[in-house]
Amino acid sequence: RYVKMRENQFFALMGRMKYINRWGLMRNTRKENICEHSLDVAMIAHALGVINNVYFGGSLNADRLAIMGMYHDATEIITGDMPTPVKYYNPLIRHAYKEVESVAKEELLGGLPEEMRAYYEPVLQDTEKEAVLWLYVKAADKLSALVKCIEERSMGNQDFLKAEETTLQSILDMKLPEVNFFVEHFIQAYGLTLDESK
Repeated sequence: RYVKMRENQFFALMGRMKYINRWGLMRNTRKENICEHSLDVAMIAHALGVINNVYFGGSLNADRLAIMGMYHDATEIITGDMPTPVKYYNPLIRHAYKEVESVAKEELLGGLPEEMRAYYEPVLQDTEKEAVLWLYVKAADKLSALVKCIEERSMGNQDFLKAEETTLQSILDMKLPEVNFFVEHFIQAYGLTLDESK
């Protein structure tokens, strides 16, 4: 029987992000869960906002980007992580998954008191109102995936070579100067050992 989520379970559910592993179709030398991934995305999204403001004369709300990054995969607590090749296999599957995400978002919101829901609704799924910011969160998501590929390759895992190549290309295809700046100035360091980075 289908039971709707009770109020006040939202944050306990957020704590379960650490149990949802990513890259399910790949051989991993180290597993990555969506809790770790979301922190990476939050930090990178924040950095993109700062880069936009410092180097490109923009006025992005970097703090808002960080919060959006924190919650961007929260619906996967309910849906699980669907591998990208499956999620984007064809338009029908992509549309169906968007609907599933929307239902999952409503379920998560049901775990909050009514008065708090308006604060969390916009960060659980893309919104038209903040479309520009969501573009940078999407870029941060891709950059985080690139970092994972680099780390796996650095540990000798060849399974991520093609993923690294296609992820980097998809990042460059976004043609966002802040993202290109991040790639040019910060990505290389992810492949260094601790001794090399001193």
